[in-house]
Amino acid sequence: QVQLVESGGGLVQAGGSLRLSCAASGRAFSWYGAGWFRQAPGKMREFVASIRWNGGSTFYADSVRGRFTISRDNAKNTLYLQMNSLKPEDTAVYYCAADREMSSDLRIGAEYDYWGQGTQVTVSS
Repeated sequence: QVQLVESGGGLVQAGGSLRLSCAASGRAFSWYGAGWFRQAPGKMREFVASIRWNGGSTFYADSVRGRFTISRDNAKNTLYLQMNSLKPEDTAVYYCAADREMSSDLRIGAEYDYWGQGTQVTVSS
């Protein structure tokens, strides 16, 4: 069992930056794929970014590519999302997730086995 706890959300002006963290319990996390998803009010949850267990491959939604960077520190059991050049449309609750299967498509939310509770990111114009 893996528990995930997000932090680092908040209110920021457009053009600003935030760094989200996701602390995972359990050593198994270092073997899992991991990702970030977000959900804005009235919208469906959407994929943001994901990373393979060893950091060897990363994937991004077109809307954030070039602005966001996903990374992980397996020694610290922590997943990160560096968000730069934030836009009002990035406003959402951001969730981290972990996937036990190494071969999953990490862009699909249904593939994930564990989810955090979410952290709010609000970008003002």
